[in-house]
Amino acid sequence: MKAQPKASHFVDGAWLEDESGAPIDVIHPATGEVIARVHEATEAVIERALASAERAQREWAALRPVERGRILRRAAQIIRDRNRALSELETLDTGKPIQETLVADATSGADALEYFGGLAPAVTGETVPLGGDFVYTIREPLGVCVGIGAWNYPTQIACWKAAPALAMGNAMVFKPSEVTPLSALQIAQIFVEAGLPAGLFNVVQGRGAVGSTLIRDPRVAKVSLTGSVETGRKVYSAAAEGIRHVTMELGGKSPLIVFDDASIEDAVGGALLGNFYSTGQVCSNGTRVFVHRAIKEKFLTRLRERTESIRIGDPLDDATQMGPLVSAQQLEKVLSYIEIARREGARLVTGGNRIQRPGFFIEPTIFADVTDGMTIAREEIFGPVMAVLDFKDEDEVIARANATQFGLAAGVFTRDLARAHRVVARLRAGTCWINAYNLTPVEAPFGGVGLSGVGRENSRAAIDHYSQIKSVYVGLGPVEAPY
Repeated sequence: MKAQPKASHFVDGAWLEDESGAPIDVIHPATGEVIARVHEATEAVIERALASAERAQREWAALRPVERGRILRRAAQIIRDRNRALSELETLDTGKPIQETLVADATSGADALEYFGGLAPAVTGETVPLGGDFVYTIREPLGVCVGIGAWNYPTQIACWKAAPALAMGNAMVFKPSEVTPLSALQIAQIFVEAGLPAGLFNVVQGRGAVGSTLIRDPRVAKVSLTGSVETGRKVYSAAAEGIRHVTMELGGKSPLIVFDDASIEDAVGGALLGNFYSTGQVCSNGTRVFVHRAIKEKFLTRLRERTESIRIGDPLDDATQMGPLVSAQQLEKVLSYIEIARREGARLVTGGNRIQRPGFFIEPTIFADVTDGMTIAREEIFGPVMAVLDFKDEDEVIARANATQFGLAAGVFTRDLARAHRVVARLRAGTCWINAYNLTPVEAPFGGVGLSGVGRENSRAAIDHYSQIKSVYVGLGPVEAPY
C-alpha cells in the first residue's frame, strides 16, 4: 500500500523535490505502515514558494473577478470528477473511513471553491454621498497569504483557506500538517490544471519551524491557521511582529445540551455525530453532553446500544463506520485521558480500550456521571471519548456550558423552539446548532470565540478576512484652505 507523491512540494506550478530537507514518514493509521515519505522544505524551497507567490499574485489580482471565479469553479468540478481517488488518498493519509471521506472531505472542498468562485464577481465597493463630494470604496486583496493546516481534514482545510483567498485576488503558500501531507499536493496540481497561474497556490511540507519561517517573512500579509491553542499562541505572536492579518480556528470543549422534551433518537444521533465522527477528531465536537436528569438513563441506554453497533475496521472498506486514530501519539494521548477519567471517578458506560489489531484503533468510549471539574470535562481530548453530564434546569446548564475558556461550538436538542433560540442566544460559542450537530455548509460562517480562535471561515464573512477596504474621497468643488 503506497501513496508516494511525485515530489514533496508543489511550487511555481510544478512538483519540486529537495531531499536535503529532513524526511517525514507518512504512516497509514490503519496498519502503522509507512506509505510515503516527503521532505521538509529547505530555505531554498521556501524562497521559491514565496517569490513565485508574490509574482503570481500581481498577475492574478489584475484579472476580472469573473475570470478568477471561472477558474475556481473549474477546479471544483475537477475535484468532484476525481472524488473517489482523492477520498481514497485522504483515507490513507488520515485513517478516516472511506464512507466519510467520500462525502465530507474533497466534496466540501469543491463546495468552497464553487461558492467563492461564484461570489468573487459580486464583491463590490460602495458609494458614500457627501452632498457634492462623495467617497467610493474598493475591496482589494491583501497579497501573499500563508495557510497552515491541521491533520484531521487536510483536503477540506486547504480548500476552505484557498477558496476565499484566491477569490479575492490573493496568493497562498500552504503548509499541511506533517502528519497528513499528501492531499494538499493533489489540490495544488488540480488548481494548475484548472488554469491558476503558476505559483499562485504553493504547497510546502514541514514541521513548526517551516511554518514559523513562512509567517515571519516580510512578503506575507496574512496567516490562517487551523490547529491547537498552543500552536495558535505561537502563530499569533509571530504574526503580530509584522502586524499581519490573522485568522485562527483552534480547539474547543463544546457543550451539547439535551432537554427532557427532546427526541431521544435524534439527540443520541447528534451526540454520536458530535463525538465519534472521524474517530472524534473534530474541533467542534460536542464532547460535554449535558442531559436532563429526567431522561438521563433512557438516553444512556440508547446511546450505549447505538455506540456498540458502530462498525470498526479497515477504513478503505465501504462498510466501516469508524477507523483508527491518526497516529500512535494520538492513541496514547486518548488512552491517557481514559485512564484519568477512571481515576477521577467517572462511570464507564462502554468502550475504554485499545482494539488489539494493527494500527491505532480504539473503542468509542462513553463516560457518565461526569462532573464539571473532571479533566475529561475541561480539556480537549480529540478522540472518541464522550463525557455525559446531567442537569436540572435551563439557567444551571447554560452557566455550566459557558464555564470554559473555549467557545467554538454548541448544540441544543429540544422540541421547544422558543427555548432553543433563547438558550443559544446565551451560549458563548461562535457556531451553534439546534436539533442538529456538526453540519458546516460553506454558506454559513464558521469560527469561535475565546481560546477557540479569531475570525471566520466560509460564507461572505470570510471575504472580510482576505481583503481590505480602500476609501477614495472625490472632491468636485474648489479646495477651501485657510492658508
